[in-house]
Amino acid sequence: MDSAMTRQQAWEILCRFTEGESLRRHALAVEAAMAFYARRFGEDEELWRVVGLLHDFDYEQHPSPPDHTREGARILREMGVEETIVGAVLSHAEWNVEEYPRDTGLRRALFAVDEMCGFLMACAWVRPTRLEGLEPKSVRKKMKTPAFAAAVSRSDLHAGAEILDLSLDEHIANCLEALRAVAPDLGLVPPDQE
Repeated sequence: MDSAMTRQQAWEILCRFTEGESLRRHALAVEAAMAFYARRFGEDEELWRVVGLLHDFDYEQHPSPPDHTREGARILREMGVEETIVGAVLSHAEWNVEEYPRDTGLRRALFAVDEMCGFLMACAWVRPTRLEGLEPKSVRKKMKTPAFAAAVSRSDLHAGAEILDLSLDEHIANCLEALRAVAPDLGLVPPDQE
């Protein structure tokens, strides 16, 4: 594979390894948030989109740490995928941070948006208007309910905003804006608008 992977190539890899609609939608959400931050920081949007799509592509087949991400990295390397992408995918998992630190904008953004996108999608699913009208204040209130989206690390949500040097509200608002732009792809259009 040539060094500049396209978004379409990343999507094909994701679909080859990920059959579940919810995990594909998560990848699309993370892609949208990565694209938002690439534009904001003046970075390579295509590269950031690719990383967003691929960050969990191996999760269905390798859900347990440390196989998740490490098996994916092995597969990507066998395909000849550039190390910038592989390293970013590895960096989003806590068990790889020592070897793959979050020391670039790409790696920091992936960590910051991954859990946040999952949490925002959970928030949207329980609302009749989905993403429409969802505000940072409501998201913060949900964060205080431990039983809601219990698998999402609240400390990672805070740390994600901090690693981007943003307030939590600003980070939430940015991710919401990104997700709203792709709401139909995420299945998050209000039922009365479907």
